[in-house]
Amino acid sequence: MFTAVISLTILGSAMGLFLGYSARRLEVEGNPLVAEIQAILPGSQCGQCGFPGCAGAAQALADRNAPITLCPPGGRAVVQALSLKLGIEANLSDVKDSVPMIAEVKEEICIGCTRCFKVCPTDAIMGAAQQIHSVFREACTACGKCEEVCPTESIKLQPIPVTLQSWHWHKPLAQGATA
Repeated sequence: MFTAVISLTILGSAMGLFLGYSARRLEVEGNPLVAEIQAILPGSQCGQCGFPGCAGAAQALADRNAPITLCPPGGRAVVQALSLKLGIEANLSDVKDSVPMIAEVKEEICIGCTRCFKVCPTDAIMGAAQQIHSVFREACTACGKCEEVCPTESIKLQPIPVTLQSWHWHKPLAQGATA
């Protein structure tokens, strides 16, 4: 028994050292522009842009295969930052700048059909069949997929209520700008 433990420990240590060396020696350099674009994107991984996550969207933007207005949660600020980074003129007329939203379940009309949490990309909805569902506020990205599939329209996107934890000062206007 003692011999087996020692031999597995030596084998595991040797494989770990080999894998660590291989990871450093055979590392593939990525495009630094993709990392910079991904830092600009909100990082919610919601999929509203049509890509599986912000990394896929950043790669498409770096390859110039996607418009810079692809991120609905980012709004105008992200479009402007992307246009500065990529040197592309931004058409902000198509971009809606909305307040932060969150999905909310009206418990009195929820039938527990489980359609909403099956389509939620961030697993923000909790519930089971024939039970009332609820939304984890921290995980909800307000993608609207749950609202689309709800047969009773018990899920609606609502603005995040202002509390002591979520209240913030508005950014000041730039010099010379008018409200």
